[in-house]
Amino acid sequence: MDMSVTEAQSDMRQGYRSGATGILASALAWFTAAGVAALTSPQKGIWALLIGGMLIHPVGLLICKLLGSRGTHTKGNPFGLLAGASTFWLIFCLPIAYLLSALQSNLFFPALLLIIGGRYLVFATIYGMRLYWALGLALAGAGFALANINATASVSALVGAVLETVFAIACLGQHRRWARPNNSFKPTPLRGAD
Repeated sequence: MDMSVTEAQSDMRQGYRSGATGILASALAWFTAAGVAALTSPQKGIWALLIGGMLIHPVGLLICKLLGSRGTHTKGNPFGLLAGASTFWLIFCLPIAYLLSALQSNLFFPALLLIIGGRYLVFATIYGMRLYWALGLALAGAGFALANINATASVSALVGAVLETVFAIACLGQHRRWARPNNSFKPTPLRGAD
């Protein structure tokens, strides 16, 4: 099945509530990690985020379905493959963040904010939403700033959680406006596409 860029983005937005539920699930993982790091140790906070990170997709799909979205995309949608590829990129970068934490435990969360920020930039294409540029750059900027001031692990994780919560709410609002009848969906233009 051949889809235009606009059709593929629309299908992804319909299926995954514009990705807002995934951002929200990720925020929950970051809040959990912040709490664990504050109450126990940075190392346990790291493990809480790694384990919570494995649950982001299923929790995001559950939230999707609870809110009335499909939680899937149409077979043959090329942006489904792009989302999967960006997940592998994220997984391949995790050892870098973990090795940094071996040098200084406070660097794991800022490094992961940079990595995740880069992954969200891909979502700007997947969903056709500039919001993901803002989210990606906000997370990356926060990661750089937190590393620069040597913030504690719990503070860094909390900043990630708060940023993702704010953007999840904004994304849900954008999705609600987009899903109205007669919406004027204007995907982020791609140079050289359709």
